[in-house]
Amino acid sequence: MTEAVDTAAVPPRRRRHAVEHDRRGLLFVLSSPSGAGKSTISRMLLAADESIDMSVSATTRPIRPGEVDGRDYHFVDVPEFKRMVADGEFLEWAHVFDHRYGTPRKPVEEILKGGRDVLFDIDWQGAQQLYQQAGADVVRVFILPPSMEELQRRLTARATDDAEVVENRMARAAAEISHWDGYDYVLINDDVERCFAQVRLVLRAERLKRQRQLGLIGFVRTLTR
Repeated sequence: MTEAVDTAAVPPRRRRHAVEHDRRGLLFVLSSPSGAGKSTISRMLLAADESIDMSVSATTRPIRPGEVDGRDYHFVDVPEFKRMVADGEFLEWAHVFDHRYGTPRKPVEEILKGGRDVLFDIDWQGAQQLYQQAGADVVRVFILPPSMEELQRRLTARATDDAEVVENRMARAAAEISHWDGYDYVLINDDVERCFAQVRLVLRAERLKRQRQLGLIGFVRTLTR
């Protein structure tokens, strides 16, 4: 039998007020071999977190059914892409599967100015270039498949590519995985919900880093006067 509690004798809890400071935005990179889950986890993160926006890449590859120019990618031809490279309009760019991909600089800078974070779904080459440009603000996460057999199964099951393309992606996967040690965090996607939870923990921890909390010095001074 549970003993009744005299609620009148219980002192009211001290009300806690959240103290928040402006912070510097970060560039959150997710990389993985094709089929390991970075795009799925990116979509999950965008749906769950209102403080992060997706960086929309420019590409020379053809638009696919269901894609929207400006939402999924900025679709440009090769001459226009080369002009953007020459004019320094990309934070990073690379050749991937016979096509060019790059991150336009201006939209990213505008998102950061608004105090928000930017999510990147890019490969190791793009992550490396981005780190060279803005190292202190870049957080790099690499997602591994649980096995190469599972990776091939996923690529085949999604039925968006023919057998030759799947074979090419598998051949490239080993080379991509070899760059895992160039990342700050390495996660294994054996369960997408668990991997997603780990990605969110990484993002939360990085946002709390002392160097990203603007105004913290002033606040501490008010405590030590």
